[in-house]
Amino acid sequence: MPTIIEVAALAGVSTATVSRALSHPDRVSKETRARVLEVVHALDYKPNVAARSLRTLRAAKILVTVPDISNPFFASVIRGAEEAARDAGYAVVLGDTRHDPVIEDQYADMLSRREVDGLIFLGHRIPKSLRALVLSQGARAPIVNGCEYSPDIGVPSVHIDNAAAGFDAITHLIDLGHGEIGAITGPLISPISRDRLSGALNAAEQHGFRDRLMVRTGDYSAQSGYDQATDLLAAGVTALFCFSDEMALGAISAVRDAGLSCPGDVSIVGFDDLPLARFFQPALTTIAQPKEMIGRGTVEMLVGILSGSESPADQITLSHQLIVRNSTQARH
Repeated sequence: MPTIIEVAALAGVSTATVSRALSHPDRVSKETRARVLEVVHALDYKPNVAARSLRTLRAAKILVTVPDISNPFFASVIRGAEEAARDAGYAVVLGDTRHDPVIEDQYADMLSRREVDGLIFLGHRIPKSLRALVLSQGARAPIVNGCEYSPDIGVPSVHIDNAAAGFDAITHLIDLGHGEIGAITGPLISPISRDRLSGALNAAEQHGFRDRLMVRTGDYSAQSGYDQATDLLAAGVTALFCFSDEMALGAISAVRDAGLSCPGDVSIVGFDDLPLARFFQPALTTIAQPKEMIGRGTVEMLVGILSGSESPADQITLSHQLIVRNSTQARH
């Protein structure tokens, strides 16, 4: 296996220059870096990450925790995070916390033991064992939140404006002529569920429908969408806003089992724009989140904190989009 000494000799530079060309390319000239990379590729040289980590006390790993790895929404977020981490020279360690605070703390201990350099958590709760670190270091702590946002958490976050998204969804249904609308939320312990509901209620109030918006609480699963939609259909709704595409899929099944059609009898709006949303029958009107951009943004924010090269932002709010497909239509 070729060594850094051999690379340096063939490129006509020092071993330190080879190291800088690979880990900090901005610190060498373009010509020198090109010459080093040419030799690296020719020899198929692979840097010794373990040795480099010992020298720098850098694990070269980022921990990403998700509350439910079976939720397809997180797959695209994780893909964006993994791509950005790889670009920055980090590997991703993935943890499925299953909404369990004990498991969250077990993964968080990896940061305390320096087995990972930083943590990105995609849930609504910072691990209890890391609260002291956040209190002492503030936004400089190597911890970033993705998807959710609450100023009470005290760490930087990358997310969309969920209240605005909820407003857009309900406004779309009202503009189509629907007056009896149901909303199926996620667990209201989560800031994103509360924000989406706040936006939905605001839209209903602005249009004079506040008292007619019927709200039920689900858990983002298709089964909860089916169960809550069944209840709302019995109450006479003609439109449903589901806080996830999975719940929307369950709601469509409930409409069919009630002997009704979507969108002929009941219009349905989902949330997330999962890859399968446009292949549902009918194709699902939904709020699209830039999932991979959220994942990439959290890693870029964390790498900025770890490198100390930039002042960390308190939050980054990305754009969402209402995508109108065949599951909604005007009320006749």
